[in-house]
Amino acid sequence: MVAGGCYPLARVTLTTPDMDGLAVPIHGYRVLTGTANRPLADEICKSLGTDLCKTTVTRFADGEVFVRLDENVRGADVFIVESTNPPAENVMELLLLVDAARRASAARITCVLPYYGYARQDRKDQPRVAIGAKLIANMIMRAGADRVLGVDFHAHQLQGFFDIPVDHLYAAPVFTAHYRKKKLQDLVVVAPDVGSAKMARGFAKRLNASLAIIDKRRPAANVAEVVNVVGEVEGKDCLLADDMIDTAGTISEAARALKNLGARDIYVCATHALLSGPAVERLSNAPIKEVAVTNTILIPESRRFPQLTVLSVGDLLAKAIRFTHSDQSVSSLFE
Repeated sequence: MVAGGCYPLARVTLTTPDMDGLAVPIHGYRVLTGTANRPLADEICKSLGTDLCKTTVTRFADGEVFVRLDENVRGADVFIVESTNPPAENVMELLLLVDAARRASAARITCVLPYYGYARQDRKDQPRVAIGAKLIANMIMRAGADRVLGVDFHAHQLQGFFDIPVDHLYAAPVFTAHYRKKKLQDLVVVAPDVGSAKMARGFAKRLNASLAIIDKRRPAANVAEVVNVVGEVEGKDCLLADDMIDTAGTISEAARALKNLGARDIYVCATHALLSGPAVERLSNAPIKEVAVTNTILIPESRRFPQLTVLSVGDLLAKAIRFTHSDQSVSSLFE
C-alpha cells in the first residue's frame, strides 16, 4: 500500500492539446509513485511543498500487480516517479500507473525515471538478442506517457528511442558541489573506461582537475581487466567517475591499478548504485577512501558499507518537475 495526503494546488493556465488539437487546461499537478523508491518521491514532494497523491499499489496472491489512484487527477499535470531497476515489477508498476492516470483523464503524464533500467541493452551487438532499452521505451509510450524525465542515461542516444519529448538530467552538479566542499588539491579525474571519458572530462573541467583514462578489457559480462592507464596519477588524488556501479568489478580493479601506480587517495562517484552480487565486498576491500552515489536507486541497509556516501537528487528532480509544469527551460538547471 502506498499512501499519502494530497491537497489541491493552485490552478494554472497551462494547456495541452487533445486529440482534436483543442487546448485543454491543466489544473495543477500531482506526483505519484510506486514502490521502487518511495523515499526519493517523498523528498521530491517535500521540496515541491506538496504531498504524494494517494495511490494503492498491492499484489494479488499470485504476485500480479494491482494499481489504483485514490484521488482525482482529471485535468492535472501528472508526474510518475519510478525507477525501472530490477525486479521487473517496477516496470509493471510504472506502466500500470501511466495507464491508470491516462484512464483517469490526466491532462499530461510525465514519467520521471531516476534510473532507466535495461539501458545497457541498447543495440544488437551479438546474434539473436533483444534491444531491451527500445522495448521499454515502446512500452512507456504505448501506455500513454506524454514525456519522459530521466537522470544520466547509460547512453545519451537512448533519448532517440522515444517519440515523445525527453528531458535528460545530469547528476554532475550534485557531485561537483560535494567534491568542491572537500577542496581536493592536485586532483585527477579518471575515466574507468573509454565509454565514460566524456563524463570524466566534464567533471575535470568543473573541478579544475586533470584527466586520465583507463584502458579496460571485458572478457565476459560483469568481468573487467585493467590493461593500461593513460595519464599521470602518481602522488595525486584520483576521482573515478562513472554512470553506474553494478558488480563493482571495473571500479575495484581500476582503484587497485591506480594505487599500484602511486595514486594518493582514491574517490569514486557514480550516479546509479545497483550494487549487485559481490559489489559491496569488492568496494569495501578496494583501496577507496569514499564511494559517492545518488539515491536514484533505493539502497537497502544491507547493501551499505562504511565508505558509502549517498547524495540526494531530490531537489534536482523537484526543480525539473516545477520547470516542466510551468513550461520553463529544464536545461537552465545546468547553466
